[in-house]
Amino acid sequence: MTAKAYLVLQDGTLYEGEGFGANSTVCGEVVFDTAMAGYQEMLTDPASAGQLLLLTYPLVGNYGINAQDNESSHVQARGLIVREHCLNPSHYQCVETLDDYLKRHGIPGIAGLDTRALTRKLRTSGAMTGLLTSTMEPEEALIALQRMPHYADQALAQEVGADIETTAQAPGSTDSMHVVVIDCGVRHSTIKHLVDAGCHVTMVPSATTSRRILELAPDGVLLSSGPGDPTHLSQLEATTRDLLGIIPVMGISLGQLVIARTLGSSTFKL
Repeated sequence: MTAKAYLVLQDGTLYEGEGFGANSTVCGEVVFDTAMAGYQEMLTDPASAGQLLLLTYPLVGNYGINAQDNESSHVQARGLIVREHCLNPSHYQCVETLDDYLKRHGIPGIAGLDTRALTRKLRTSGAMTGLLTSTMEPEEALIALQRMPHYADQALAQEVGADIETTAQAPGSTDSMHVVVIDCGVRHSTIKHLVDAGCHVTMVPSATTSRRILELAPDGVLLSSGPGDPTHLSQLEATTRDLLGIIPVMGISLGQLVIARTLGSSTFKL
């Protein structure tokens, strides 16, 4: 028998559905994605840390989980919200079901919700914190949600980014461009694309000083994507300010926001 699960939003709205994945309670910012495929990449993308992932495509899990498409070492999203959860996936690369995958990583999911209607609500009302539970009753869940920290108050990029320097390079490549990637939650595919393009890549923590980066003598610096509010990355802003005009600097997603703030812009949540 499928267990009941509930999603409670900070405005008090309650949704009842069917639980799958882990039997637990999690809190995070409810964030929607309209892609037709790629749920494994979304779940493991470090930029999904701290989020309850809401998918508008109606059937999720139909091609299962494979061994190639993870964007990090584990599931980063705190929970998954879908319209219909597929129990019997079919794909030649499938190694396990989405349900088993979420159970293995301790991540709860909820199915049976009108995810497109919920997406319209978020577009109208703005981003909201939510609590997803298969272990609490609705009234208890709403009280618990009110005690949870807000997504914007959490320094998530420091949590998911690397804390040591690492390197990556294609075998046999010589005299390649050297790119330093400042890791705020970099995706595996970003590093793969750089290596496939022939680059020698050094990944450094977001707290790395400009002095250390210049010691590495890179041809360019990439500020990676990642989760959370860029206002928590003031140290990285200072580092970026020191590097601009000396070596080429590029940003993706969160990294681009840090560059914008470094150049005097302000950022706000859409």
